[in-house]
Amino acid sequence: TTMTDNIPLQLVRHKKRHDNKRRDGCCPWSRCCGGGDFRPRTVWLGHPEKREQRYPRNVINNQKYNFFTFLPGVSDYERSERSCSGIQVGDLIIVEKVGLLISTVVGVVIYTGKELRSVMNTSNPRHKIGLIDLEVNCLTKILFGALVVVSLVMVALQHFAGRWYLQIFRFLLLFSNIVPISLRVNLDMGKMVFSWMIKKDSKIPGTVVRASTIPEQLGRISYLLTDKTGTLTQNEMVFRRLHLGTVAYGMDSMDEVQSHVFSAYTQPPHDLQASRAPGAAKVRKTISSRVHEAVKAIALVHNVTPVYESNGVTDQAEAEQHYEDTCRVYQASSPDEVSLVQWTESVGLTLVGRDQSSVQLRTPSGQILNFTILQAFPFTYESKRMGIIVRVSILGLCDLYIGGAKYFIAPSIEHCDWMFTLSVQETNQWARYVQAKLSVHDRSLKVATVIESLEMEMELLCLTGVEDQLQADVRPTLEILRNAGIKVWMLTGDKLETATCTAKNAHLVTRNQDIHVFRPVTTRSEAHLELNAFRRKHDCALVISGDSLEVCLKYYEYEFMELACQCPAIVCCRCAPTQKAQIVRLLQERTGKLTCAVGDGGNDVSMIQEADCGVGVEGKEGKQASLAADFSITQFKHLGRLLMVHGRNSYKRSAALSQFVIHRSLCISTMQAVFSSVFYFASVPLYQGFLIIGYSTIYTMFPVFSLVLDKDVKSEVAMLYPELYKDLLKGRPLSFKTFLIWVLISIYQGSIIMYGALLLFESEFVHIVAISFTSLILTELLMVALTVQTWHWLMIVAELLSLACYIASLVFLHEFIGQYVKIILINLFIYLFLLRF
Repeated sequence: TTMTDNIPLQLVRHKKRHDNKRRDGCCPWSRCCGGGDFRPRTVWLGHPEKREQRYPRNVINNQKYNFFTFLPGVSDYERSERSCSGIQVGDLIIVEKVGLLISTVVGVVIYTGKELRSVMNTSNPRHKIGLIDLEVNCLTKILFGALVVVSLVMVALQHFAGRWYLQIFRFLLLFSNIVPISLRVNLDMGKMVFSWMIKKDSKIPGTVVRASTIPEQLGRISYLLTDKTGTLTQNEMVFRRLHLGTVAYGMDSMDEVQSHVFSAYTQPPHDLQASRAPGAAKVRKTISSRVHEAVKAIALVHNVTPVYESNGVTDQAEAEQHYEDTCRVYQASSPDEVSLVQWTESVGLTLVGRDQSSVQLRTPSGQILNFTILQAFPFTYESKRMGIIVRVSILGLCDLYIGGAKYFIAPSIEHCDWMFTLSVQETNQWARYVQAKLSVHDRSLKVATVIESLEMEMELLCLTGVEDQLQADVRPTLEILRNAGIKVWMLTGDKLETATCTAKNAHLVTRNQDIHVFRPVTTRSEAHLELNAFRRKHDCALVISGDSLEVCLKYYEYEFMELACQCPAIVCCRCAPTQKAQIVRLLQERTGKLTCAVGDGGNDVSMIQEADCGVGVEGKEGKQASLAADFSITQFKHLGRLLMVHGRNSYKRSAALSQFVIHRSLCISTMQAVFSSVFYFASVPLYQGFLIIGYSTIYTMFPVFSLVLDKDVKSEVAMLYPELYKDLLKGRPLSFKTFLIWVLISIYQGSIIMYGALLLFESEFVHIVAISFTSLILTELLMVALTVQTWHWLMIVAELLSLACYIASLVFLHEFIGQYVKIILINLFIYLFLLRF
């Protein structure tokens, strides 16, 4: 399907015949399953009555399409009459959260370009490089500089005699071991081992390492930025409280609500009809009627669809109107709505059926109430509320119900109530809503105007309280992270009160800490005053909204980040996905510390990809965050062991492995330098190529690489004392200081081995190669054994295997080594002869 300047957008279906007896329809589009041949349908960019006209070029080219503004009409001219319906946001089938509710989908065409909200809230992923890789690269550059300096010094000590520029290249080849080529190979293999250990840890089941190049990053995290819903909480909403203004019902008094609902539907029908008649006098409602109206409103204002399944397959029970409670499953895009509908079922009013035109509720007595949906106003991020206009089949009255955030509903509420009853004559008012939906120009503004005209003088029915419980062991995990020196920031899109309550409940903010709520600011002067007020407080947690954060970052970015980094904890509410990624980026730029982002939904992908370590939690919002993250976990509590045990061990092992590889290369290079300096700075190799290759591989590779199994403390001790993690934040295991210490050790050991062999075995110079090389191998094996803190059986096998391989090579290559020594003596004689003459 394509769209050009002259051809309208079309959906074409192949001709197909169905049974004429089956006219009940299988999908919400009109006559899609009726008898006869299928005809092409066309999606027009405006009113269908203008389909005979050809739209000019600028109508299409100048339109700005996105998910919320481009909702065209559908023109159906299969029959002579003209019918029109608007495609709404709620009509789209979101496969990620809700399964397909019908057996056949005809098709929907929407714009999927760069102006979608989901696209604009994401960023391009970047290739992440570990900090230890950058540090090793820096040390490698230093070693390369040392290689060049040593080569120049050797040539300078020869007084640049002869073709000295050729001698420089000879010395560069002789001392090339100074730059350890095997360092990168050992580190990459070690990272693979670390990733395998994380995956096989039985105490964190389900953990997946998707980026095996940065496991050691987990050992140096300074800032942890986490989402709230689904990450710290279970994303399982539980109905806790119903408030009617004068009376409130909690979990221990829901039986009273159930009795009120039962009594409301057991009264005579004429009394109920008289109380709801348009001309009835306005009298004070009883508690029973108020509870009944509130429960009915909660059961109607939602987008929940009941689905009846049997053994995982959709039944015919729904089609036959046999609503069985055991087979019913509620499907919705939000868990809040599901919890409300489940609560209404527990008090006696059950949602048993729903389609695009009607809602069926079952009363405690078993009676089915049918409500006709005249119009539905979907929930949007701008309005923060949804509405529905229904007609009661028994009474013929039309009611408008609205549900949503209290701050966005408050302007529409009359001081007494929240339900507005429409008379039959007023039902034509929302016909303007249909016309506004089909408008080409200023569609969003016209639709919002019509909805606002309907939402006037509403009656307040009730307030509901829904709780999202914390995940298991969230509090001890956050305490471990805090004791480890990691500052935790919570970035959420929820409102300020919910975010603050969750932070206190999760002990993100300790009991002895004060909370400073950043007042809403819109101008530079207001931001300046509020920052000065916050500056005067010490050891105080900060709670700030996304709008105020944007103003502060616009005018006082440096000052705000300076104050924020000093806070023990920060809670940012009403935070957009792009703002989450911006905060991560600012922390990296201003502090230079490593950050870790944890999330579970698609709105956390930008933050996860921007952080140095992204951790995705497999929750109920899909696997989008998990697939985009570097590490995937199933519960938030696994993060403690992932950082304290695996992150710490990976970093310390990588540091020890890289330093040993450098030590191994510098030792043999130092021996070559001593050998050349003793014999008048001759550019003659001490060891042949196969010995040098064997030294870096079969002779010393297994013991050195076995350091990836070493650990200083047990995992239980690391979890019990998270303060051990704090020492790694300064990068002491691998620094310029430790690098210099290992360089001095390498020079000392290499010099002692070479000078000792020349002095002690001067009379047996023919065996000097075997003697010095044997001493070098034994020294390297002994150094590994002395460095190991916790022995593993594979370490012992690696030591014995390397020693056995070297002894075997001495037995089988003894004659070859002797011949090689003779070649060295001949080369030295020729070099000294040429040097003398």
